[in-house]
Amino acid sequence: MLTDLLGFPPQVLFGQLLLGLINGAFYAVLSLGLAVIFGLLNIVNFAHGALYMLGAFAALAAAKWLGISYWGALIIAPIVVGAFGIVIERLLLRRLAGVDHLYGLLLTFGLALVIEGTFVKLFGSSGMPYSTPASLQGGVNLGFMFLPWYRGWVVVASLAVCLATWLLFERTKIGAYLRAGTENPKLLQAFGVNVPLLTTLAYGYGVALAAFAGVLAAPITQVNPLMGSNLIIVVFAVVVIGGMGSIVGAVVTGLAMGVIEGLTKVFWPEASATVIFVVMAIVLVLRPAGLFGKAS
Repeated sequence: MLTDLLGFPPQVLFGQLLLGLINGAFYAVLSLGLAVIFGLLNIVNFAHGALYMLGAFAALAAAKWLGISYWGALIIAPIVVGAFGIVIERLLLRRLAGVDHLYGLLLTFGLALVIEGTFVKLFGSSGMPYSTPASLQGGVNLGFMFLPWYRGWVVVASLAVCLATWLLFERTKIGAYLRAGTENPKLLQAFGVNVPLLTTLAYGYGVALAAFAGVLAAPITQVNPLMGSNLIIVVFAVVVIGGMGSIVGAVVTGLAMGVIEGLTKVFWPEASATVIFVVMAIVLVLRPAGLFGKAS
């Protein structure tokens, strides 16, 4: 009956919805990192895709050269890449404090090209495989599709990290300091708070989120230097839809756009690559600040 109504088996619809949720989990974590960086530092971080790629390469290098497992890489890679992000903030981005957003965008865009170009030169543009951990191999038959355990883990891990980030920035003293620092940094510093250190750590945390997403993606996609550039435009569209700097907007919109993309692949496959940008255009016309953003 349902097959006659839809014109195709319902298993196809349910399967694409689940795959869309998995893609949305990646969008959510990457968008969250961008939202943290823009919301707290007012930097449009176009290097986010390259840093996501660095996370995947850090996991691959840790496994090949140091014998570090996937579970160790989930912790070590975000720390290492986050530390690299701190160096970027201290040496480069801090010099652009107080100037137009365009300068930060151009700097991070150039930085992304340098990082990606260096890795293409060293490793080539073809992908390299990263093994799924043994404990997450296999899957479960849901009736309408076979769900690999690893893809289910990606959704769970992404939602856990998003929730932890929201709690950190909305329910802790450090989060209160960071939000206050974006409103009136001079007043906060007058109370003895080291605002430059807080902003540096916030940038490092946003970069670490990108690296964490890169480690999650490594067993699913081929690890290659251009994996971030293929994704970053979509992630920026998600951030714009949710509202630049909105943590809740990044998470909710990331998951929703993944599901909408999955549905579009069922009902109108030709539009699946552009549906997110159509939604972005409609949202910008009706609500320029984004769904969860605040008008300036």
